[in-house]
Amino acid sequence: MLSIHVENLSDLAIIECKGRIVSSESVFKLRDVVRAQTAASVIALDLSAVEAIGGGGLGMLAFLDRWARDHDIQFKLFSPSRSVVDGLMHSRLMPDLEIATLHEMMDILAQADSRYDVAA
Repeated sequence: MLSIHVENLSDLAIIECKGRIVSSESVFKLRDVVRAQTAASVIALDLSAVEAIGGGGLGMLAFLDRWARDHDIQFKLFSPSRSVVDGLMHSRLMPDLEIATLHEMMDILAQADSRYDVAA
């Protein structure tokens, strides 16, 4: 089972995933949540609590990366768990998907926070 929590801060959407992305239901749930973030200019997908990811989940990550590019949205994976990294390496998707470092995520959060303060 996959649980997803979305946090929006200005034009940044942080999507926290917890559980397994192995069934069609979880893959499509991820797709629907990410594609609903059309107001974001950056989508950060936190995969630190993902216990397992299957071929469908890996394919969906590639699809979502392409979808984001087509909509001028930066799509970044953040803190992927060991099982996600193994899947990305095995499927050879690792070079195609952007994995944000902690430092980069802190910069993105700081920028979004300052834009949020100005908007408020």
